[in-house]
Amino acid sequence: MQLVVGRISRAHGVRGDVTVEVRTDDPGLRFAVGNALTTDPPERGPLVIESSRWHKGALLLSLAGVTDRDSAEELRGTLLVIDSSDVEPSDDPDEFHDHQLIGLTVETTGGETVGEVADVLHHGQDLLVVRRGGGREEALVPFVKALVPVVDLEGGKLVVDPPEGLL
Repeated sequence: MQLVVGRISRAHGVRGDVTVEVRTDDPGLRFAVGNALTTDPPERGPLVIESSRWHKGALLLSLAGVTDRDSAEELRGTLLVIDSSDVEPSDDPDEFHDHQLIGLTVETTGGETVGEVADVLHHGQDLLVVRRGGGREEALVPFVKALVPVVDLEGGKLVVDPPEGLL
């Protein structure tokens, strides 16, 4: 499975640098000099990082073969991806990567199947998007221990203990 670690936003300056919207918790590792990043769309890559630096809160990358503003602008919107097998598992048993949760069956503490995790949103609080009713309805479930007491990756499910009206 491909995981997005960044998105090229726009050109910066006239020498071909690009700004990157970071979507990883380890930008130092993912955007290290010499790394070759796979892209989506694939024909725009791979892109090899020649330099990486922060400027006014934005990550700036210099990429091999991208030497002017026009070349950098052509990359606008390109997703930078890695393979999920390249992600180290966490030592914390209560920490999960989004790709591990997406696709899990969602059951209540009473054993009723209510849907499947379709996405994970990160808006101040992590939210599970639970697709219900054959894909016609979605519910947002805060991803906190009190509401999601069990995550069974091997069993392919997670258990929710929703307050009345959540689902």
